[in-house]
Amino acid sequence: MKHFGPEELLDCYRRGVFPMADSRDDPRVFLLDPDERGIIPLDGLHISRSLKKFMRNMPFNITFDKAFSEVISKCAEAAPDRENTWINDGIEYLYGRLHAHSHAHSVEVWQDRQLVGGLYGVSIGGAFFGESMFSRATNASKVALVYLVERLNAAGYQLLDTQFMTDHLKTMGAVEISRQEYHELLKDALEIQTSFHLASQKEA
Repeated sequence: MKHFGPEELLDCYRRGVFPMADSRDDPRVFLLDPDERGIIPLDGLHISRSLKKFMRNMPFNITFDKAFSEVISKCAEAAPDRENTWINDGIEYLYGRLHAHSHAHSVEVWQDRQLVGGLYGVSIGGAFFGESMFSRATNASKVALVYLVERLNAAGYQLLDTQFMTDHLKTMGAVEISRQEYHELLKDALEIQTSFHLASQKEA
């Protein structure tokens, strides 16, 4: 990652590829363009009855871009259901630089002033590329995803890329599409002129 700068990384996303490392301790990074791609249709987020009930009286506060470095650090930590992660020091540093230039964003979930969940990703045009999420309290990552989708819809985004399909994302409405279909959706989304922060103006 030493010679891989923010502009090179953004160009990777525009071409439909994204970086990963084999583990937290592996300094090497490789690029992926999988045959099948996970996305969440922005008009197809599934919120279960139990999650809707939880959110009506949830103990969380939600913020955006208030603790990006903390979110990515939490995503990089081992957890009981995830002993290792792909976020190494180089990736953590580089996405921090993207955040400083308003190309990477975070959603934070707080409980009693403690960061208990969140996610982060990259924004280019009308596409948002979800990178990782974490949860240290029941439903915290699900709530972060709900608020992310609300914000993307408010700002006029067209694509939410989840990269891979997981059981967790599938319950929230994620689907798998072919590489060709993904690249077609990406091309259209990149032509959209919007901003992650535009949602704040619309919500005001």
